[in-house]
Amino acid sequence: MQSLSFRVKPYTGLLALLSAFCWMGCGGPQEPEGGDSAPALTAAEANGMPERGDWLVQWSLADPESLNPITSSDSASSSVLNWIMPTLLTIDNETLELRPVIARALPDISEDKLVYTFHLRDDVTFPGGRPVTAEDFVFTLKVIKNPAVLAPHLRNYLNSVADASAPDPHTLRIDLRERYFRNTYVLGSTSPLPRYHYDPENLLEGISIPDLERFDELDPEKKERVERFAQRFNEDFHRLPVGAGAFEILEPETDIVTGEKIVLRRRSDFWAPDEPLFGDAWVNRIVYRVINDREAALVAFKGGQLDVVGLTPIQNEKQTNNARFRSRANKRIHTSPGYTYIGWNMTNRIFQDVRVRRALAYFVDKQNIIDKLLRGLAVPVEGSIFVERPEYNQNLPAHVFDPEKGKALLREAGWEDTDGDGILDKEIDGARVPLRFDLLSNTGNDIRKAVGLAVIDEMKRAGIDASFRGIDWSIMLGLVKKFDYDAVILGWGLGLSPPDPYQLWHSSQAVEGGSNHVYFKNDEVDQILEAYRVEFDAGKRKLLIDRFQEIIYEEQPYTFLFMQQAITAWDRRFHGVTWYPSGGTDLNEWWVPLASQRYR
Repeated sequence: MQSLSFRVKPYTGLLALLSAFCWMGCGGPQEPEGGDSAPALTAAEANGMPERGDWLVQWSLADPESLNPITSSDSASSSVLNWIMPTLLTIDNETLELRPVIARALPDISEDKLVYTFHLRDDVTFPGGRPVTAEDFVFTLKVIKNPAVLAPHLRNYLNSVADASAPDPHTLRIDLRERYFRNTYVLGSTSPLPRYHYDPENLLEGISIPDLERFDELDPEKKERVERFAQRFNEDFHRLPVGAGAFEILEPETDIVTGEKIVLRRRSDFWAPDEPLFGDAWVNRIVYRVINDREAALVAFKGGQLDVVGLTPIQNEKQTNNARFRSRANKRIHTSPGYTYIGWNMTNRIFQDVRVRRALAYFVDKQNIIDKLLRGLAVPVEGSIFVERPEYNQNLPAHVFDPEKGKALLREAGWEDTDGDGILDKEIDGARVPLRFDLLSNTGNDIRKAVGLAVIDEMKRAGIDASFRGIDWSIMLGLVKKFDYDAVILGWGLGLSPPDPYQLWHSSQAVEGGSNHVYFKNDEVDQILEAYRVEFDAGKRKLLIDRFQEIIYEEQPYTFLFMQQAITAWDRRFHGVTWYPSGGTDLNEWWVPLASQRYR
């Protein structure tokens, strides 16, 4: 999980698949043989005042799945959309508390916590100067609530939204049917979609959120408009994001090149100029380039073609630990909130037996992977909650590597080599089935590949015919979302707000396109997660989430691996690089003195 832990203002507070991305940019000068010497300080630099200009060239291991701000769910997409789609509220870098962005202040909340009222700034605009109004937020919520829009991952967080209205252009009222302890975070993470761009025919006019929730009862004319809007929205906006942020994609045909780059240009008419806290940045362009090989990325960074890059533990230790590298780059090892895991697809009949899932976990030498492969720059995890949050269940037993226990469990589950071919088999539903499966992960992620190869090597010794296969990120995501795989190595990023595991583990999310892609269904877990969401007492929530983690640990739909420390290297010409309590840095604050600027 080598993603850069940047604190660009979050587009949503929702979980997203980690694509193990580090964004890259386009060309630049080569590093001189002796390394660069520092230029003389400008007056602005000496006074600590940022200077505008230059580009920030980043690296991505994979293309974004889509730049549709509602239907996309991977972190590569979110990284780009963060610059384009500001939110009502965000999490402050220093305090980790919510603070306003498009809203003037935190919302007014009714005593029964069923009405949230946001008062909006009156100076926020989309590109071209069209003002952002409360109606744009109402439209956005209607898009998400539209059952034909491919956004189950977002819709589940808005289940409690009964209606939304705009009493005036700068007042947004949201009515809820039930309380949810994270509603300020979730509603505050909404970014306005311009209706003029995403619904130019005004197909959703006259259709309310209550109408959308009674979709099957709509009259035929309205239902046809809802479905027509959704079809166009799902299909037509993968490369055409428009938002109220400081950056935009001006020329999609040339600024988005699959497998190569994405170019974002700063808006000259941005409504909060020189205000990084509200989404502006000091650079004029953000350039992402896709390079699906980590060694090639490091070569590009050393050659001055990239400004920031994520390093593997081996690269950190062996390839960048020298005076020449330090002369032109800084490095930082920092906590990256998220975890890597092996997911067992429970639509596969092999993995429907909990004894098999538990047995397979015994063949994973987690500590050896951390010590040898990650050079100790990771901590083992046993659950899906960030280990540094109080909600993490510290009483979960530590993982044990014990192949003999794994073999014994498989025998108990009825697996044996009946035909002498060296592969365990079992009769299931009247057919003799070998214990055979593919373990997938995304190409270019050498750590996941090494983990996969180590795991299947141990399993093969026990008669398990497992094979590792690396495939393109977008193709793999498509297979995972359709349950068209056996097992997968993936990661989840974890937000800084209090956790809500509903998106990953509630049975309602075990649908195509949902985040419960291992098809885990458990009645007790459903009941716990439903009660957890409406419990405002932190102590009572702790009891619920502890029990939830115990069940997941017992059922082993995932074999949890580790939370990795990220290693970031960046070009020394950048100033204003601050590392915050969250473990990340804020790219909006990075700037380059005029004398050191590389791109004009």
